[in-house]
Amino acid sequence: MAKLVEPDKILVRMPSLTAVRSFVAAAKHLSFTRAAEALCVTQAAISRQIRELETHLGVELFKRTGRTVELTEAGTILYDAAYLSFVNIAQAAERIQSNTSGKPALTICCSPAFSGLWLSRRLPDFFASNPDIDINVVTTGNYLQMEPGVHPDLFINKISDPREGYHSIPLFHDLIYPVCTPAFLQDNPAIATLEGMRNTVLLNLSPYGRAQVAEHVDWSVWFSFFNINLEKRSTSDKHLFNANDYNMLIQMVLNHQGVSLGWHHLVAPLVEEGLLVRPVEQEVIFREKCHFLTYLESRADNEILCRFRDWLLGCMNDERISMVSVGEERGE
Repeated sequence: MAKLVEPDKILVRMPSLTAVRSFVAAAKHLSFTRAAEALCVTQAAISRQIRELETHLGVELFKRTGRTVELTEAGTILYDAAYLSFVNIAQAAERIQSNTSGKPALTICCSPAFSGLWLSRRLPDFFASNPDIDINVVTTGNYLQMEPGVHPDLFINKISDPREGYHSIPLFHDLIYPVCTPAFLQDNPAIATLEGMRNTVLLNLSPYGRAQVAEHVDWSVWFSFFNINLEKRSTSDKHLFNANDYNMLIQMVLNHQGVSLGWHHLVAPLVEEGLLVRPVEQEVIFREKCHFLTYLESRADNEILCRFRDWLLGCMNDERISMVSVGEERGE
């Protein structure tokens, strides 16, 4: 005689996952229309699913005012829990799919600038030597508050130990100098001096919206090392442009729109190729600002992680930008 199984009260009381998925999409975008587009269904389907969910729970999840919606207190509570649950489910499914694909994968977390200007240039070399490894890259400007469910194998950042369970290896110090295109220098010969550079178009890295894990370096800070006050620019001088996206600043430099501060590990290849030049010889090395390769201690002996770690450290040494190499190169 078959043994009867007691009903699972949690599963029995669970609302429809389809309805919860529609709710999460609508709550994320605060729009039924955008939720429908995101899930490739009709707006009517989204509205119906959310009405059924509200009926099941006995509360309103949205305040509806005309064409706009906003979450109620109950809606906020459900969204916080449901979104995290969906993230965990999606990532678990991704890990399962990765394992069944036969190719191990590493998840690497770094800044958008490092991924765009450093990593993307060199990954083809890694893949050529390691065709059996897949790489997942997660970019962020805030390493202290990662998205729920994101657990990178490796960080490349300025925090020695971003969280418990990770170990860090120092990579290099910040070496910073101005860069522009040869054409911009030709059209603006005065920028061959620091005083002339102060009065040209300066493309400045702003701190807004970026994680403040180290003292921010902008034009004002950099000029102060040479006793030049940026505030003495007259109102007739050319503009000072601010952006918190370093990739954008470098693209503007490449488009001959001004002078930006160049982080050596990011712009050195562009200088070597002649796309950028250093209009002045002055530079600043911030000994207290160190970049780290940080990896999960639990995977310290993992073959795949070790292969990527050794490859990255080799790149640093080959390019003479490691902490030791920079100092030796400049006789310090």
